[in-house]
Amino acid sequence: MSNAVISGASYVLVHVPNLTVVAGTTQLLERENPGSEYIKRVRDHLRTYEEAVAYPPNQTYIGNISPEDLKNIKRPWYQNPLENSSRFGRYGEIMPEDEFCGLMAMSDVFGLVILEREFAEGVKQKLLNHPLFSADDINRIKNVADEDTIKKHIGEGAVELRCDGKLVGCVRKAHDRDETLSAHVMAENLATKTSAVLALRHLFKVTGISPGEVDYIIECSEEACGDMNQRGGGNFAKAIGEIAGCGNATGADMRGFCAGPTHALISAAALVKAGVYNKVAVVAGGAAAKLGMNGRDHVAKGMPLLEDVLGGFAVLVSSDDGVNPVIRLDSVGKHPIAAGAAPQAVMQSIVYDPLDRLNLKAADVDKYAPELQNPEITEPAGAGDVPKANYKMIAAIAVKRGELKKEEMESFIEKHGVVGFAPTQGHIPSGVPVIGYARDRILAGNMTRAMIIGKGSLFLGRMTNLFDGISFLMEKNPGEKKEEKLPDISSYLAEAFREFAEYLKTRGEAGAPK
Repeated sequence: MSNAVISGASYVLVHVPNLTVVAGTTQLLERENPGSEYIKRVRDHLRTYEEAVAYPPNQTYIGNISPEDLKNIKRPWYQNPLENSSRFGRYGEIMPEDEFCGLMAMSDVFGLVILEREFAEGVKQKLLNHPLFSADDINRIKNVADEDTIKKHIGEGAVELRCDGKLVGCVRKAHDRDETLSAHVMAENLATKTSAVLALRHLFKVTGISPGEVDYIIECSEEACGDMNQRGGGNFAKAIGEIAGCGNATGADMRGFCAGPTHALISAAALVKAGVYNKVAVVAGGAAAKLGMNGRDHVAKGMPLLEDVLGGFAVLVSSDDGVNPVIRLDSVGKHPIAAGAAPQAVMQSIVYDPLDRLNLKAADVDKYAPELQNPEITEPAGAGDVPKANYKMIAAIAVKRGELKKEEMESFIEKHGVVGFAPTQGHIPSGVPVIGYARDRILAGNMTRAMIIGKGSLFLGRMTNLFDGISFLMEKNPGEKKEEKLPDISSYLAEAFREFAEYLKTRGEAGAPK
């Protein structure tokens, strides 16, 4: 069986300051306190779209600068915006909120998103100028109303949509009594679906494949859709594929908290290697609930609200072409149930056990990609530099194993670590953001292998005290793609011709050899 390879990756961000205020869990909980100073001040700390685009970690995420470039920019990064920053990058884009509202309406098939009539006409024109959307896409935006009608829906519980302080629409509930189909849940689910559609469309652009070439879609975000009878039983994958034009694909969702994307990529690679599918798209949209998650600490410290973007990504896993980096399925790292929760035990099982199976040392991995949260977001909240904490543990175990001297730890971290640059949306930063960068480096001959590490907090669901960890190596393709050699059957054909000639001769058929 041939290997499965990573044929491309796309990354998108959507700047949604209004959705942050009306849908982020932190903000919703604070609203229950009428005297909340945070709610009084939060809108004063929202960034403009231009500020979000110029923010160095965001430019890193969409591929306009490398993690090495980011590391060399003075912090705080929000005080050192990039000049000549661009909305579009090597891997995707940073979309503004008004266009995203239009895209939500385009992705909605149940008439839940209502846009104000004048706004709808304006955003249609903007989306028509977007390189990824056609007139047929834009014609899906049909559910419009006047402002008074929209206010009436909001009075009945709909979630408001605003841009630049102006009411531009709403998201209605999908059922009168079902809490899992409430307006708030539908807004969350549509935000996930829509940002995933955007990422998948960009994947087609960066890889050059057509939507019809995708055989299977695995969706691996942190939302779950369903109704009161099957709260998490829905299928984002096919819903996303429908809007993205993947008419030949089927698909399903895979969940695992922050580790979900890594589980999904390994599963995709296994399906491809087994020959079940040829091209599998692993895709995830953003988590509206996590917008502004650390906002209280940011506002208290006089910072802008940095968690104001939805993240999304898509990765194409394909059959071996002899060129693209392979996913090493012969040495997947897993955190078994019996391993325990000690940090050293976790890193041993998901980093060193798979390396030992391949007789590799810690330094043989060019880059490790664990939880790549932007430290500028997590440090003010007291969580520290999460990626660096992971690298320190990896290096400490290498010292204990005799692979590294203690005084070499910092240089090891500098060489083999990747600075955090991803938004703190759980599944979004967990290893996957480095895939596009690592693939480019491997193809250019500047890297041999990277380890993608997913870690998940299973205890958050209150079903277990366990948490999760899983990893895989993406590695330079050995370039040994072998064409199937057909057997030489000339002797068999000659014998068959002779036998057939004899048969014709005995039958006395015309043309039989004399």
